[in-house]
Amino acid sequence: MKGSRVNIILLGPPGAGKGTQASRLVAERGMVQLSTGDMLRAAKDAGTPVGLQVRDIMARGELVSDTIVSALIGERLDGGETGTGVIFDGFPRTAPQADALDLLLGERGQRLDRVIELTVDEGALTERIVGRYTCARCGEGYHDRFKQPVAVGVCDVCASTEFKRRPDDTAETIATRMNLYRAETAPILPIYEARGLVRRVDGMADIGDVTAAIAAALDLTDPIH
Repeated sequence: MKGSRVNIILLGPPGAGKGTQASRLVAERGMVQLSTGDMLRAAKDAGTPVGLQVRDIMARGELVSDTIVSALIGERLDGGETGTGVIFDGFPRTAPQADALDLLLGERGQRLDRVIELTVDEGALTERIVGRYTCARCGEGYHDRFKQPVAVGVCDVCASTEFKRRPDDTAETIATRMNLYRAETAPILPIYEARGLVRRVDGMADIGDVTAAIAAALDLTDPIH
């Protein structure tokens, strides 16, 4: 499969490692990650006609319509910079958006090949997130249980003694995020399960093992994966 084109949706709750795995797919397979959030911010900053619409809508605190989001995705798909495939991030989240994505791809002679969901153990995920912290100077990451500095209280990289934690890395916030994730994926997963596109990967495994499992799931010639 290496080098062949594949379009995927990559799903996973906060902390499941979706960002890490998307970055690896971009670096190792030459795929392009299309994040709706990033595209909307870029359009707003660019000042294009669509961007001006986005700026006005976001300034009013309203949600950008599916039509505008679809137009932005269509522009990117037409831009000739989709490499060996596209990772859709943040879209679709509803049944109408799923239909819109099918239409966008179909108009360009493409299709959605896989929906990869990184599954997690919520208790273990909470421990993973609540325990993480970073060096306040260089940003090196640490964890209360899994990765502490060699010298207690001293950053391994820059020797700083100041560390910080994200204020939203709490058990309560994680529970809220998980509920939101389930609410967002509930409308679209059954659609893709019915089409046989969904593959689930253990997001709690070692990073390399997750990468390997995703690579196996992207083998379109193997119906078992």
